Amino acid sequence: MRFVTYNLRFDSMPDNITVQTSLSALNAKDPLLQPTFLNLTKEQPWSTRRLRVAEHLLGEGIVIADFQEALLRQVKDLAELFGSEWSWIGVGRDDGVNAGEFSPIFYKNSELRLLSNDSFWLSNTPFEPSKFPGAGSFRICTAAHFELVGDPSRKFTLLNTHLDDQSDAQRRLAASLLLTRSRFEAVNTNAPVIITGDFNSPSTGTDSGAYEIITGATPPVAINATFAAKFAVKGDQLPDFKLLDLRAEAPRRSVSSTFATFTGFTAPNDASDWTRIDFIFGGSNGGWMADAYKVETSISDDGLLASDHRPVFADVSI
Repeated sequence: MRFVTYNLRFDSMPDNITVQTSLSALNAKDPLLQPTFLNLTKEQPWSTRRLRVAEHLLGEGIVIADFQEALLRQVKDLAELFGSEWSWIGVGRDDGVNAGEFSPIFYKNSELRLLSNDSFWLSNTPFEPSKFPGAGSFRICTAAHFELVGDPSRKFTLLNTHLDDQSDAQRRLAASLLLTRSRFEAVNTNAPVIITGDFNSPSTGTDSGAYEIITGATPPVAINATFAAKFAVKGDQLPDFKLLDLRAEAPRRSVSSTFATFTGFTAPNDASDWTRIDFIFGGSNGGWMADAYKVETSISDDGLLASDHRPVFADVSI
């Protein structure tokens, strides 16, 4: 199945343009005429970007779509554009209902059946809407258990998240919480674990603490005692468990040369801010195989940048 993780860029320029209005305007254009190249290099409204996002992702044959920075309007717009073949889960990070950004998981009903789901916050009080001291925002993880339609013996756990952009301490704590939860799932489900998201932490350099913790290169930091107890496992159960970066696990011929996932709305020839901070990981307990890994550009022929991040795709066999 094909996974995608995509930081959409939140709806920073809201308007009252509906999806149907956008579709009607699109349908009024002659598809056989070449559109004007607009050469856009700055952020555009979500109402302008959303059709490109949906068309791009659905054209990739995805089964799972994990997003970050999606406000409620964006989640509802995507649900409308994806159609009834898709369902989604997630809550707003500011209140656990609708307020603030979501880290939603969209899944194709014909391929996957949702068994259970929950959310937790990447803070010192993970079971309630909360922000880590010094963090720029509330941060949340959406967790789900799935089974494959037609073969219920094939199950997996999926965690989708977005770490803080300002606090390295928060990112290290978040990675430690994610590692604890994913090891618990690996032990208790005896099934694959997949983590997707924007870590705001590159794989190398001074800000790579979260990446190093999740991949086992650096020990985790202390976490909330109640969380640790709820998701505790015995010391001899997968003691060396870690998450593996799927870019390194897929066959070399099937890994795209595009590397950076964050572009900052810069022009195609301006790589000054480009870096890799969006990831898809697989648990070291196995049960999965990475068949391909691709970082897509987010620039269409008319010059429209869909986000300041690029979508990351991975083909994963469960």
